[in-house]
Amino acid sequence: MGNKGQTLIVRDLGLQAYMPIWHRMQEFTNTRTNDTPDEIWVTEHESVFTQGQAGKQEHVLAPGDIPVVPVDRGGQVTYHGPGQLMMYILINIRRTKIGVRDLVSALESCIVRTLKSDGINAYPKADAPGVYVDEKKICSVGLRIRKGCSFHGLAFNVDMDLSPFSRINPCGYAGLEMTDSAKLGGNASMQKAKKAVVANFCQILNIDLIEYKEGFDE
Repeated sequence: MGNKGQTLIVRDLGLQAYMPIWHRMQEFTNTRTNDTPDEIWVTEHESVFTQGQAGKQEHVLAPGDIPVVPVDRGGQVTYHGPGQLMMYILINIRRTKIGVRDLVSALESCIVRTLKSDGINAYPKADAPGVYVDEKKICSVGLRIRKGCSFHGLAFNVDMDLSPFSRINPCGYAGLEMTDSAKLGGNASMQKAKKAVVANFCQILNIDLIEYKEGFDE
């Protein structure tokens, strides 16, 4: 792939409510043109369950006071909260000539590489998208493609309260255990995780023109 003379913009959005960022992703994708630079957004979310397009209500067991939001990505229900890195990839895949499967593979591989640098052996599964360590899930992946452009991305557990995952069947799997980097003895710093995951993702896709920004341009 590579960005062939066009700069990729990486935006660090800090901690955000889920809904406004989701709607902004949709708006960005709906209004972008073939000349719009690709972007990556890194953020954390306030506690929320998101139910993907394949989601079934029976997998939401006891949400309690955490809102459940039906969204337009692939996959089933998952949880987002502080201490979990969200990386949203807003890429014109038609322009960059990268397939959806290759994009999913790049998302999984960038987490595998990030964890490997901490001595943690992680791996993807052919039949269950995401990244796992000793059969426990540490990263979820879900994408949507519209007008030849991707949005949504990955959710990487860095150092978080994992207990809300017990209120759902994560990704539709009853009893699936979740883990995070800190609990495995790896990196617990969100800023370090952001830099490592973005760098590994861009390296896998041969993206070398990158501009980092704090927040949105207003």
